[in-house]
Amino acid sequence: MIDGQLRPSGVNAEYVLKRMGEVAREDYLPVAVRNIAYMDRAIALDNGGWLPAPLVQGMMLQEANPRPGDRVIVVDSGSGYLAALVRPLVREVTELSPQDALGAGGESEGATLLLIDGAAEQIPAPLLARLADGARIVAGTSDNGVTRLAVGLHNAGSAAMLPVLDLGIPPIAAFDKPKGWSF
Repeated sequence: MIDGQLRPSGVNAEYVLKRMGEVAREDYLPVAVRNIAYMDRAIALDNGGWLPAPLVQGMMLQEANPRPGDRVIVVDSGSGYLAALVRPLVREVTELSPQDALGAGGESEGATLLLIDGAAEQIPAPLLARLADGARIVAGTSDNGVTRLAVGLHNAGSAAMLPVLDLGIPPIAAFDKPKGWSF
């Protein structure tokens, strides 16, 4: 995974390679699919969520550049893998399901880094309300079915996102924009 997927694709930050070498992906998958833990594709979880490909999470972690004092929110579709990667690099990690992220804040308010382990058409306002002004955001975005890794900043209740790389990232349906008519 490290020499065949991450390094050739530009994931070379030593802390990322170290963490991904230490945390066994198979431990975060259902028993029936542990034998494909390192394939370069998203893997379906029993709960309907996905474990993104190793490259997605390696790029996310590299772009996030976590700091020891960071208070991090990880929106996770059910694997827990990304949170396990970032946990020893920061002060605090709060894991939220997409459904929990849609609810009111709580102990995770004032977070300095948001990682969304999937592609979102929009970042919900209740989730943004949990962030400190100036918080960094690393997430997958989805626009008309095209997913990208994006980075951004939170300020005054909104997020300004900049695409980094087109990348196959499993969508998070709970973060879809409401459907409506368009002409």
